[in-house]
Amino acid sequence: MIVGTAGHIDHGKTTLVRALTGVETDRLPEEKQRGVSIELGYAFLDTAAAGAQPAGTRIGFIDAPGHERLVHTMLAGATGIDFALLLVAADDGVMPQTREHLAVLSLLGIGRGLVAVTKCDRADPARVQAVVADVQALLQQTPLAGAPVLPVSAHTGEGLDALKAVLFQAAADTAAHAREGEAFRLAVDRAFTLDGVGTVVTGTVHAGRVNVGDELQLVPGERRARVRSLHAQNRAVTTAHAGQRCAVALAGVDKQEIERGQWLCEPAMAMTTERVDVQLSLWHGETKPLRSGAIVHAHLGSASVLAAVAVLDPPLLEPGQGGRVQLVLRKPLGAWHGDRVVLRDASASRTLAGGHVLDPCAPVRYRRTAQRLAELDALALPAAQERLNALLAVAPQGLDLRRFAAAQGVRPGELPADVLRHTDAHADMALGALQTTQASERVLQVLGAYHASHTEELGPDAARLRRLALPRLPEPLWRALLSRLQGGGLVQVRGAFVHLPEHGVRLSATEERLAQKVATPLQASGFEGAWVRDLARDAGEPEALMRVTLVRLSQRGELYQVVKDLYYPPATMARLGTLARSVAASNGGSVLAAAFRDATGLGRKRAIQILEHFDRIGLLRRVGDVHWLRADSQLFLSTDTADASL
Repeated sequence: MIVGTAGHIDHGKTTLVRALTGVETDRLPEEKQRGVSIELGYAFLDTAAAGAQPAGTRIGFIDAPGHERLVHTMLAGATGIDFALLLVAADDGVMPQTREHLAVLSLLGIGRGLVAVTKCDRADPARVQAVVADVQALLQQTPLAGAPVLPVSAHTGEGLDALKAVLFQAAADTAAHAREGEAFRLAVDRAFTLDGVGTVVTGTVHAGRVNVGDELQLVPGERRARVRSLHAQNRAVTTAHAGQRCAVALAGVDKQEIERGQWLCEPAMAMTTERVDVQLSLWHGETKPLRSGAIVHAHLGSASVLAAVAVLDPPLLEPGQGGRVQLVLRKPLGAWHGDRVVLRDASASRTLAGGHVLDPCAPVRYRRTAQRLAELDALALPAAQERLNALLAVAPQGLDLRRFAAAQGVRPGELPADVLRHTDAHADMALGALQTTQASERVLQVLGAYHASHTEELGPDAARLRRLALPRLPEPLWRALLSRLQGGGLVQVRGAFVHLPEHGVRLSATEERLAQKVATPLQASGFEGAWVRDLARDAGEPEALMRVTLVRLSQRGELYQVVKDLYYPPATMARLGTLARSVAASNGGSVLAAAFRDATGLGRKRAIQILEHFDRIGLLRRVGDVHWLRADSQLFLSTDTADASL
């Protein structure tokens, strides 16, 4: 169990920790000289030494400074604690930082704790009881309402046994950490170098487990390091887990590369963000609502950064009210679903609000739409598997499962059997069952309309069909959807072209005979292509019959009609497409008519006709006088195996 101290300056936090543990947490010379805590201090108490059960349990104390200018340091230590120890001096009573530290603990969601009324040897019994009553009243509207309020004196020892008894019982009641099954994450609050050990970082383990020898990544950043050794709760161990204070000796990284506010985490779960959507509650003691545009200090993990607030739902937050907001951070931070957030005002003079991260991958646009709010509803569900299933049910463009897992800090769970999924080395994506059905219907509808208006073509290429039907669907999911439609016999794919099964054209015996007769002349026509009249004349066949036959071959995808009556076989068109790609690669993606003409040796008119044909079938896109290569087009790639049966 980790206990965090809180309270006004000079209310005896460090003295009480020393009385409980025998450890002086003020380690800096300036702290010793001034008698004031400036940095976080750490101490540990063994329950076995006091005869408490269960034997071997070790309580860790984080001693935070109480000065109003050091609340940011207190916050760095408070995130991740299990139990709050709030101190109020009997001679002073409730003071400003008592209230602010209580607000911080409440907004962090810490509901286990006690209040020690310290320095009882300096006040008469009536004063002590008056302070106890004030504290009990102060706790009423907080998660710590009803917590024990114990008079103590670190100097005389009064009340220390009762205080230890409460702490020992709380440690015995502490269950396994709720986030122990997640990926490992430690919020770094200190980094230093030890002779013979090297670089060491300390912090609270917020989730997961780590072993000696594991590779971890610093976030923000991409620096990786190997765990050389571990100390958990101030003991040498080979494994540390969520809910412990941990010191990690790292190999392969210098102290200068690490700073407070970074995280150590599993590389697969490394997340850096500049926008987070948060479920937030405005402190009931505030006098004004929280509005969009407010500038705040956001405290997350052990980091603090300026941020702008965009209130999502409702339009503004009244004191004591909860809602959803987006924080636009001034610099990148590591963040994961469920991480606690505390906001202080722009001048860092008071604590405003607190809550937890819903989505560390918050969008820049459409952040208040009904669709987005439905996604946030799904992300508010208690279990990761529930969130995954609910998101799949409302996400129209599917989910990136690896990104979801990283944002949640968990490994991907099982998916419902009826979802559409694409997995390879580069992507792992899923589309919900309802969305898959709707997408399939849309593709068939668009394909039918395309056939009706382009009767002379077999169908659009796959990339063009995606732009017409589902332009926002991620490419991996589009390929999976097309494969499912093809496997179900709902569409057919010939080369790069997609068509409905009924749109396939059957040739008559006469047309089959003509196709065989013109195969060689078409192949020999080269980049100039072959005209219907010339093929009919050379074959000694009627021009009208030749025209009908070539149109039907074009509909089958066995010929390309560049302009009326001018045809190319697939092999020749593939070579022309490869040349167009080559020209585009040499010119930043653009294909000018002059450059294509020079590459093919054609005249300007014919070069332009072919480029315009490439525009129509989806290889290029014309903007002004420039044809641009479509990056998503699969036409005429080396893997294109267009049917060239002629």
